[in-house]
Amino acid sequence: MELSERVMSWVGVVTLGGAVLVAAGCGGATSRHGVAGATKTVRRCVPHAAPLGSSSVAWAAAAVRPLVAYRSPGGVPLRRFGLVNVNGVDTVFGALGERVGRSCAATWVHVQLPVRPNGAEGWVRARAVRLLPVHTRITVDLSQRRLRFYRGTRLVLSAPAAIGSSATPTPVGRYYVNQRLVPADAGGPYGPGAIGISAFSPVLTGWTQGGPIAIHGTNEPWSIGHAVSNGCIRIPNADVRRLFPQALAGTPVVISR
Repeated sequence: MELSERVMSWVGVVTLGGAVLVAAGCGGATSRHGVAGATKTVRRCVPHAAPLGSSSVAWAAAAVRPLVAYRSPGGVPLRRFGLVNVNGVDTVFGALGERVGRSCAATWVHVQLPVRPNGAEGWVRARAVRLLPVHTRITVDLSQRRLRFYRGTRLVLSAPAAIGSSATPTPVGRYYVNQRLVPADAGGPYGPGAIGISAFSPVLTGWTQGGPIAIHGTNEPWSIGHAVSNGCIRIPNADVRRLFPQALAGTPVVISR
């Protein structure tokens, strides 16, 4: 919500690299075809849902074509998404799980959605996204007013933070990094960079783009450590410069009290 189209320009999502999907629950069935002694293995699966991710690895689902998110696989449509969002940044979701079909390939992916209400989830067709591993995560402790950034299980950065005021609180919950933006003025209210997450202000619904929440720098360094923002998480500009290139799209963000 402290993100303004007037002061932001797009920085593309960093390529996260390839991913190999391993379908669980596969079994082999062997049959003979044609030439004596030649065999062909036909793999079959019992259709099932499987979670994605662990304490050290998360998954991002990057759109490879315009798509629709559904309430359930093949169910009620929830929202349409293009290849890029309103800021021109590649559309990326946090991937929570997948549904595997009889061919042992994923047919649907369960994803976090960067829309209201906070914590919204849906299902997208597997062929419409590319799954990519993410080895980073961010936690924000509102009571401590501190942000922590991890690579795998290793703490990489711990930074003091300004958080939302009592009137415009920072929303708690589980989110993910969905865009990274560079302000036109590095000396402005967002500092040298803004890391957008899939959360929205619980009260400022009339703000630009619906009041999205971000982790960003500031031109008011005195505010760090206090509950004074409109819901965004401010950290020192030096820490933003360290965090920005490492907080890849799909990075989980957990905000707690």
